[in-house]
Amino acid sequence: MDDFREIDVSEANALIQRGGVTLVDIRDPGSYAEAHIPDAVSVDQQSVQEFIQRADKQKPLICYCYHGISSQSAAQFFKENGFSEVYSITGGFEEYRKHYPPA
Repeated sequence: MDDFREIDVSEANALIQRGGVTLVDIRDPGSYAEAHIPDAVSVDQQSVQEFIQRADKQKPLICYCYHGISSQSAAQFFKENGFSEVYSITGGFEEYRKHYPPA
């Protein structure tokens, strides 16, 4: 089984702009409420099982955390739970928002 793939912020943004991706924010709910990538879904320990049951596993899934560390294990977890195409953003949300500030 293939593992997830790390992608940089420009590749992540290109996938997001193309559309048809699921974006998962695994930071704490307060940080998500403060700022997140548009259309991202906040997923935490309490909601992850429900998310896995409801999500379209054939759509590419991009997950991110603060700095791109925790999202690597989360991406692997999603891959192991049947998602076909999984990415983790290198540098996480902090790197992403340097290049693409939230509106």
